[in-house]
Amino acid sequence: MNNIADLNLCLPPKLPHTICLQTAPSQTEHINRIVGSLLGLAIGDALGASVEFRSHSYLQQHPINTLTGGGTWGLERGQWTDDTSMALCLAASLIVKKDFQPYDQLVRYKWWWKNGYMSSTGKCFDIGSSTKQSLEEFLRRQNLIHQFQILEKDIDYLSKDFLQQKKFNYYCSGEGAVGNGALMRLASVPLFFFRSPMQAVYYAGESARLTHGDTIAVDCCRYYAALIVAALRGYEKPEILNNQFVEKHLQWFGDQPLHSDVLQVALGSYKRDGHKEGIVGAGHCLKAMEAALWAFWSDHDQFREGVLLAVNLGDDTDTTAAIYGQLAGAHYGVRQLPKEWAEKIYGVQFIISIAEWLDYEGNRWSTKGESNGTPKPTSDVISQRNTIATGNNNSSTNTNRHITRNHSTQQSNQAATAYTPVTNSNAKIQAQLIQQYVPPIKVKLVASKLVREY
Repeated sequence: MNNIADLNLCLPPKLPHTICLQTAPSQTEHINRIVGSLLGLAIGDALGASVEFRSHSYLQQHPINTLTGGGTWGLERGQWTDDTSMALCLAASLIVKKDFQPYDQLVRYKWWWKNGYMSSTGKCFDIGSSTKQSLEEFLRRQNLIHQFQILEKDIDYLSKDFLQQKKFNYYCSGEGAVGNGALMRLASVPLFFFRSPMQAVYYAGESARLTHGDTIAVDCCRYYAALIVAALRGYEKPEILNNQFVEKHLQWFGDQPLHSDVLQVALGSYKRDGHKEGIVGAGHCLKAMEAALWAFWSDHDQFREGVLLAVNLGDDTDTTAAIYGQLAGAHYGVRQLPKEWAEKIYGVQFIISIAEWLDYEGNRWSTKGESNGTPKPTSDVISQRNTIATGNNNSSTNTNRHITRNHSTQQSNQAATAYTPVTNSNAKIQAQLIQQYVPPIKVKLVASKLVREY
């Protein structure tokens, strides 16, 4: 499959940068839940995108009850925002690096911000303020590396040894960054590491620290990752939502107790009567997690009902629903997601394939003995220097949680083209996955659809 003519590429109408991947070499018994979690995130994101920033009172009068386009960002039905984009960036790093490597994660977030990598429109049009500030700090730190005679074309591909020698600090945020921007992208970490719960919880916290360094934001991710791990491992819903869940799984959290505010949520603070008793779809990570858990607790064992409850809380609608979708999708599995919505999600085949590769590479990681001992984040990179796609990034500012980079409602045919050559060699994915740029070629336009059943 090294020949470009043999690549399995597909392009939905108007958006020429979608990447379609082959099926992973093998799947485990967990694949239904893994796909459900990542696709559940995207469904929640897409459902909430059209009414992002709308108030609860507005949505009481005009509730969302199906997948629609337009609205806040002028997106097509099924397109998603920064929540899914960043989750896919994180997933891509885990798959390509076959491990947790923070420098590579930050690089991919930067590619999304600057170049529209992993965007449903080819542009970064929606970015949280804490995330933007952290990526600006990451760029500043990268620029300092030039004093070591590192060329610009090499800056995103620095070796582990070099980064360790120069004591590069990956943590680009600090106390006070308590937004939900780390929680919204979280799923990729537990989907990869869930076979080793302690590592899944640990790396969930580390993934947050890169852009949201406040202890509350970090511990929200640690706790929520533990719940996703439990769902993936087949726990019943009452077990997942048990007020003593943390106490019963102390070993998963190592020697780092949860922040007292996060522990209050774990003890059931979300078990109340919705918005009228203080459940809100806010940008603060605690409030967002509480809202998502309330929706899961209240959904009568129906993903459709829960995700609509999350959206119709109002305000940060896409993120509340995306956070709900990660956990609910892991619990219910892809078979119980509304098929008519799933089939309309932008790049659905790509999202399914990413989930399959997370399952495959995560399983390989867990069987290599890498789960033994105290986990330590690494920062290895591939030696191959590939060009990433570029896009139009006219920046503008929006108050509230996000800083938007493009308000256009038109789909850009000039968006970057980033096709992905995927080859199978010795039953493993190659380093160029989701990274290598090849010139545009003519391919048949086909609509996204579910092509595999679990």
